[in-house]
Amino acid sequence: MSAFVKSVCLAQKLCAANPALARQAVRSMAGWNKDYKPAPFPKTEKEREAAAKKYYLLPEEYKPYADDGLGYGDYPKVGGGLGVENKDSYYPWDYPEHKRNLHEPISADHDLYSEDRYSQAEQPRYSTSYYVWCFVGVMSGCLALYYWLEDKKMYRPVAAKQYPAAGVKHYTFEK
Repeated sequence: MSAFVKSVCLAQKLCAANPALARQAVRSMAGWNKDYKPAPFPKTEKEREAAAKKYYLLPEEYKPYADDGLGYGDYPKVGGGLGVENKDSYYPWDYPEHKRNLHEPISADHDLYSEDRYSQAEQPRYSTSYYVWCFVGVMSGCLALYYWLEDKKMYRPVAAKQYPAAGVKHYTFEK
């Protein structure tokens, strides 16, 4: 513990003596951002094999995103939109909280498929047009009932309030 404290004190003294050193140290530690940036789209077979090796994939498995200007570069197109909840919970994952192994490439749309998001794991029971027509049918039925029963009002029958006589106080609160 004392070695840690001594090194922190030394770092503080160096930063106080030379503030530019501290700024440069912070800048050099932030190099991970450019390291994870995808390279340009592979044009030759050699570049394609190098990109597959970079992402720990076999050359047969490696399929990059189309070069359509979205900036995916040589990043592999992995996953088919299946969410994380489809993966086996009992498998010994390297990172069980994400159900992911070391060096496993993730989808470029990974934020859409994590466990705190909705993903449609299987095909819906009915087609979308069937659901739309069911909705239209139910709403049409409600509208038809509304117009058919518009003149048949329902209310609680209440008689007019009755007083003992005109001009006579109903309640008196004097002693």
